[in-house]
Amino acid sequence: MKHLRYIFMAAMTVIAISCAKENLTVQESGQSGTEAGGLESVAGEVLVQFDESMSDILDQLAASGRVQTRSTVTSVDQVLDLIDGYELERVFPVNKATEEQTRAAGLHLWYVVRFGEGHTVDEVREKLSALGEVQNTSPVRTIKRAYNTDRKAIPVSRSVMDASSRSLTKAGNLPNDVLLKYQWHLVNNGWTSDYVLGTEKEFDEDAAKAKFKAGSDVNVAPAWNNKEVYGDPSIIVAILDEGVCIEHEDLKESIWVNDGEAWASDKDADENGYAGDIYGYNFITDSGILTWDGISDTGHGTHVAGIIAAVNNNGKGISSIAGGTPGNPGVKLMSCQVFSGDQTSSTVQLVKAIKYAADNGAVILQCSWGYLSGKANMFDWGGTGFTSEEQWAENCPLEKEVLDYFVHNAGSADGPIKGGLAIFAAGNEAAGMSAFPGGAEECISVASVAGDSTPSVFTNYGDFTRISAPGGDFDYYYEYNEEGRVRGEIGGVLSTLPKHVSEDGYGYMEGTSMACPHISGAAALALSHALHHRRHFTAEEFKELMYGAVKPLEYPSRGEKFYYKYHTDVGFSQPQLMSLGKYNKKMGSGLIDIEKLLAAVEGGGVAMVFPNLYIETGASVSVNPSVYLDGDSFSVSIDNAAIATVSAGDGNASGNVSGAAGTLVFKGLQDGSTTASITSSDGTSQKFTITVRKGTGSIGWL
Repeated sequence: MKHLRYIFMAAMTVIAISCAKENLTVQESGQSGTEAGGLESVAGEVLVQFDESMSDILDQLAASGRVQTRSTVTSVDQVLDLIDGYELERVFPVNKATEEQTRAAGLHLWYVVRFGEGHTVDEVREKLSALGEVQNTSPVRTIKRAYNTDRKAIPVSRSVMDASSRSLTKAGNLPNDVLLKYQWHLVNNGWTSDYVLGTEKEFDEDAAKAKFKAGSDVNVAPAWNNKEVYGDPSIIVAILDEGVCIEHEDLKESIWVNDGEAWASDKDADENGYAGDIYGYNFITDSGILTWDGISDTGHGTHVAGIIAAVNNNGKGISSIAGGTPGNPGVKLMSCQVFSGDQTSSTVQLVKAIKYAADNGAVILQCSWGYLSGKANMFDWGGTGFTSEEQWAENCPLEKEVLDYFVHNAGSADGPIKGGLAIFAAGNEAAGMSAFPGGAEECISVASVAGDSTPSVFTNYGDFTRISAPGGDFDYYYEYNEEGRVRGEIGGVLSTLPKHVSEDGYGYMEGTSMACPHISGAAALALSHALHHRRHFTAEEFKELMYGAVKPLEYPSRGEKFYYKYHTDVGFSQPQLMSLGKYNKKMGSGLIDIEKLLAAVEGGGVAMVFPNLYIETGASVSVNPSVYLDGDSFSVSIDNAAIATVSAGDGNASGNVSGAAGTLVFKGLQDGSTTASITSSDGTSQKFTITVRKGTGSIGWL
């Protein structure tokens, strides 16, 4: 069987792109067809993109119910009549606030056609593709995790937790989190005996010293020491993964909250198309109830989350790149659950999650999943993936369109970034090209390095790989002696885990799926910095900024890396040698350097300006002017107070307000447009426009 992979934990033998020995496989189900890239289609469902000429008819269908059994188009019905028990369902539910941009992108024209037994996917696609009303068809693919249960996450040992609670060595302004000294991927000062605290067997320190190189980290310490940057809650990172443990002691303050929604509610309070999505959404069960503690859940989503935004300086657990500090919130984590235990996921659920993230405020898409690399070894992986962006786009048209939607519609022209950043793990097949979708031009594909900046033994590299980050390397750090193996987790990435995976809530994983959230965290921290410095970027500008903010990764042509290769059935084999020369200048632009990235942010982009406001008649919007202007207080003058008024929160609305500190509230009184000006206490003044009309949905600003 050929494979589609999801990047799940490094401790899993997988056919996926992210963690080093993890994967997802396409589940063979019923009668299916084989697609380009080694993928197998799932029986009973086909994705259909209708022509724009059918828009009105499809709208009528949607208005009378979510699932329809007649399209009302004669030529389409003639084909569907041949299919027993078919259904027609719009892929993306209507979101009142974003339906206009959904339609502009053509995503309202994508439907799932479900049909009964006796018809193959290829047969139905062929018949539908012959219709003039159908622009495109694509199979729906089911993916499930397939992993080696012998290599799960490695919990942090009790001896480490006990010793860490007693003492902590720190330098400068580093956070006081007790496990930071084991997070070489954040702060790496070279070998320290702390790394093996709690090891039951004698460890070869000379060998270990060579495997930890000072500076082989993301260089986040200068941000803590000099810039005191820890993240901003207006920056939202969507995690497409297993559910994130929203109750974790180090994560609960960083979880995104959708105000107005309620846990386990069956009502869609904010009319975004999803009921009860208070912390994100479970696309597997189609509910707002996230899960993370099933017997087959690996803790992968929670581990990824901790790297990005565990709370810093709270005296417990780990540090993170952009998790804020107590009383000073960092970036927020939106859990878009696309995997759960042994339950399968599909491309339909994945694309829904991507669009949900864009429509609900996320500007970063954290994706530790993807297909096999097009250069994966057939013998090891049972197949290969797409070899070019064109091939991927042709065979996965809806994925392409929804990623384009995220990249172009996330963010705001009035915030630190217009557009979104789609960040993917490059893959774990040790192949000479990144996997897709991450390899696409609009995405950021992340390779993995070990604690000495050498390529992780599993990482993909080369074509379509954009940048590198620490992802760990268990095999490289394992050592053998007469009694057996010595702990190798010191070379893994330490982060948060659910209690059912690690009693203490922390442990090690590896993989490009661990490298990926380091880039997501760096981007989130840098966008927070951009917000504080009132700098604005397009998504494309910001990507180029990131690619330039790196430490070069260069390897000698005759260099070699020694490690023990792990095999599922037999454990470790004979020692292996990896040639470093083939990786030279092929790990993307280099190893991310957060200090360089923050400096580039300060000198890049354009200055943010006070936004033009769009207000629904009779409604109000609130704006914090300090986001856009310096000063302790602000004065506003509206030229036509019959159209809109402003107040400083005291309820006294008028056309003018003077010396206001904090949030300003603008209210739309009647349809029309008026100019206005705002002046800060430092004398800076800006003009803006207020537009009031029915049907804006109180979007606030554009």
